[in-house]
Amino acid sequence: MTDTANPLTDDQRWQIALAKDRRFDGVFVTGVHSTGIYCRPSCPARAPKRENVRFYADCDAAEAAGLRACKRCAPDQQSREECAVRDALALLQRSEEGVSLDKLAALTGYSAAHFQRVFKRAVGLSPAAYQRALRRERAGKALSKGESVAGAIYEAGYSAPSRFYDQRKDQGMSASAWSKGGAGVTIHWAVVDTSIGAMLVAATEKGVCRLSFDEDEAELRARFPNAELVEGGEAFSSLLQRVVDAVEQPGTGQDIPLDVKGTAFQEAVWQALREIPAGETRSYAQLAAAVGKPKATRAAGSANGANNVAVLIPCHRVVRSDGSIGGYAYGSDIKAELLRRERAKAD
Repeated sequence: MTDTANPLTDDQRWQIALAKDRRFDGVFVTGVHSTGIYCRPSCPARAPKRENVRFYADCDAAEAAGLRACKRCAPDQQSREECAVRDALALLQRSEEGVSLDKLAALTGYSAAHFQRVFKRAVGLSPAAYQRALRRERAGKALSKGESVAGAIYEAGYSAPSRFYDQRKDQGMSASAWSKGGAGVTIHWAVVDTSIGAMLVAATEKGVCRLSFDEDEAELRARFPNAELVEGGEAFSSLLQRVVDAVEQPGTGQDIPLDVKGTAFQEAVWQALREIPAGETRSYAQLAAAVGKPKATRAAGSANGANNVAVLIPCHRVVRSDGSIGGYAYGSDIKAELLRRERAKAD
């Protein structure tokens, strides 16, 4: 059967089951009608014959078809690791102060080193990185509501404003600028012609904050209405040339500094995008699985679309599950050309 809420095809599910890929546990279950049981995709039992297998969206659907849960992989029960990560996330999300790795490990019954691996595999970030991203997200939400900078910082769980600025000193815009549409920040920008069209590049002193096609100063100003926009600039020209080279020479530019912000999930997705080798593509389902959230296919697609730095964060490397090119903010022609160049170079 095909689950219309999930873009995976039955052939893809079958390959996942053969690979016993635990990242897809909870995304679907495998029903074996010759034995009358259903299993997790990662079930260690010997693979059944393909003609005896049907796939179901969840345990309820499998049981409605008359199947019972496998006792070996227990798909109807959360695994110990899943419970551990769930409990840790609940604690982190309700805690107003930082929680140490040792405390999380004690909560879950694992050693600190093992729990770090379990958590990062499931969430896509280490517990410490997740907490930093969570605090930044909380601060951003408070600032966007018009709260004072100091109040937002304390509400987000920072012990002092200095802690917030220490964590953000290499991450671009200050808290005040963040809450005021770029106020106090100078952004250098330019529109240059490339072989795939006119490209806008904008950067703070920390790195590129916008790379787009067929946009102009008016659209940049709408994103940063209170920033000082400066066209060109001697120091900016060197960075601009590096960005142009990255577009014209696929697979280069990984060391270009960026100044981008997002939620913890968005930043995890963007990092996963940067880890896709040039010349390769991933589906939205694979992208969601790469950040430890295999059920969050749509959210992964939204995070992909929220990328403000095209090419340098290569959202063009994500395609539909059927292999078709899918959408792109700057048009399918540009996306297809970027992929063509990368594949040609990889070959």
